[in-house]
Amino acid sequence: MIFIAAKFQVKDDFADSWPVVAADFTAATRAEPGCLWFEWSRSVDDPGEYVLLEAFRDEEAASHHVNSEHFRQAQRTLPSHLVRTPRIVNAWVGHDDWSVLGELSVD
Repeated sequence: MIFIAAKFQVKDDFADSWPVVAADFTAATRAEPGCLWFEWSRSVDDPGEYVLLEAFRDEEAASHHVNSEHFRQAQRTLPSHLVRTPRIVNAWVGHDDWSVLGELSVD
């Protein structure tokens, strides 16, 4: 799978409403057949920072995502809500689900 982590620094005026601002993009992406997950989290240290964890089955699914109409729409609408260009890390991972964190095993 292709695993992506992206950090979005949202303008103060939109920090609380970011999930609503990104809702259509989020729903459309989650509906893509190759999307394994697309999950937003808000930083506990910086209320204006959101972290997006996303995963796509393979390169074809990731390509479909970045070439979709909802992605193009997000490119047009989301930047006006941001302080700066999001930062991203992406990697090819040899499995398609989360692994267990054995060091913190819960019995």
